[in-house]
Amino acid sequence: MTITTFKDYLRNQILTTLEELSMPTRDVHLEKSKIPEYGDLSSNIALTLAKEVKGSPLDLAERIKENLHLSPDYCSAVTISPPGFLNFIYSPKYIRKQLITLLKTGDSYGKTDVGKGKCALVEFVSANPTGPLTVGHGRQAVLGDTVSNILEWHDYDVAREYYFNDAGRQMRLLGESVYVRYMESLGEKMTLPEGGYQGNYIRDIANHIYKIHHDTLKEQPDSPVFKETAEKIIFEDIKSTLEKLGIYFDGFVNEKTFYENQAIDQVISRLRRKNLAYNLDGAVWLKTTDFGKSQDTVLIKRTGEPTYRLPDIAYHEDKIKRGFDLIVDIFGSDHKDTYPDVISALQCLNYRTDHIQVLIHQFVTLKQKGVKVSMSTRKATFVTLDDLIEIVGADVVRYFFLMRNMKSHLNFDMDLAMKESEENPVYYLQYAHARICNILKYGKEVGIPSDVTADFTLLKEPSELNLIKELIYFPEITKQILDSLEPQIISNYLQDLATLFHKFYTECRVVTEDISLSVARIGLVSGVKTVLASSLEILGISRPERM
Repeated sequence: MTITTFKDYLRNQILTTLEELSMPTRDVHLEKSKIPEYGDLSSNIALTLAKEVKGSPLDLAERIKENLHLSPDYCSAVTISPPGFLNFIYSPKYIRKQLITLLKTGDSYGKTDVGKGKCALVEFVSANPTGPLTVGHGRQAVLGDTVSNILEWHDYDVAREYYFNDAGRQMRLLGESVYVRYMESLGEKMTLPEGGYQGNYIRDIANHIYKIHHDTLKEQPDSPVFKETAEKIIFEDIKSTLEKLGIYFDGFVNEKTFYENQAIDQVISRLRRKNLAYNLDGAVWLKTTDFGKSQDTVLIKRTGEPTYRLPDIAYHEDKIKRGFDLIVDIFGSDHKDTYPDVISALQCLNYRTDHIQVLIHQFVTLKQKGVKVSMSTRKATFVTLDDLIEIVGADVVRYFFLMRNMKSHLNFDMDLAMKESEENPVYYLQYAHARICNILKYGKEVGIPSDVTADFTLLKEPSELNLIKELIYFPEITKQILDSLEPQIISNYLQDLATLFHKFYTECRVVTEDISLSVARIGLVSGVKTVLASSLEILGISRPERM
């Protein structure tokens, strides 16, 4: 077993000890101690084993402790705390060694080659071109791009993909809505179709068509010009908005491709041959009762219009055939009932799906002064993602979308987002980075180098040691975000790191008359800059040197 972190080392040693004591072995959970006075990392292994081995957790923890053989190069002490936690304290030697490793490794600190030689496909946003991207679309856009960054950090070759449908009822209503506004530009009074799109962008598109075609389309409500022009203009707007967030796609896939190449017909045929699709009441049904559901599900409605499941099955079949080692889908919570059917159908069509990872995120509520702001694409007034970027800036938009767990509903606090002070969590992080750049610049001006051969034994203050401990936890954080693909983990880590840095800065003057101490502290500050910059890079947030 390769030892790469303190956690790896402890986990290995605990498992070895359990085997020597003829105790059951299982995953050893280790996390930061909630009470730092007890130790740096804690394990609940004694608590999880107590019932099985029929012993007191405290007695079991003591027994494990007595039989652990921990090198002083890693661990200086082990403590036990109620109701049976084992707590481990970093050795000073380990702390210094890891700081030196960080300084030597630089921008590669925390990176792995897990994805070396592997390719991943990440599909996200995938909003149909019916209107500007909303704030709700923005969360998925930022999540998808950050998940892609995480995979690239671990050496995956990542393709970002956008899937859309420019046919169907939504697009028909879009064309009809544009035609109505076009006729209004000719002085005609008309009513929008039921469920039509009301935004001012529809008027802008209609006026654009009028400038080109004048009144020649007056008697042609079914002309493809209305839908196609709207689609083109809206898609350019979508791409422009995403570019403001630093988001670019490697490919765009149109749903109609799978109709044109008959992939959807082939899916239906194969499902029928396996007795998993059948006709009833004029519709085509998927026998989801075979997958454990209480009732079957419609694949094609009586109108002949497919539900999301059918083209999604064909699309995912295409993804699999393209040979990706990892396929990541990022969906809103409205897909939580549909994607399991897609996965089950693929399995029934004899495809492996264990390399498909589906991430479901909850939606966003935009609030200002405690009042909910409308975000409906079809209503006449709503805040677009473009509006939000213009109001608070791309960095703030990205960070606010990532600062809550994707499975949790997000209340986007506009009042906090607009503050240009340390109250705003984004500025708090960027101030830390800018402050460090200023310190390092000053240190260089007065001749204090950043030297990995510095005497780091001089760093003894609690604020110094706590800061180093947080830095050396970074490789563990990068492992966690790869395992979970949850960006919130790193945003939380950044806040903790920045808080510890600001505390250190308040308590410890970096450049002093003591040259040796100054060199050591400059080294520590350089390490903080490296980890801050790497973390912000993963989140897609800028790293200003001055503020």
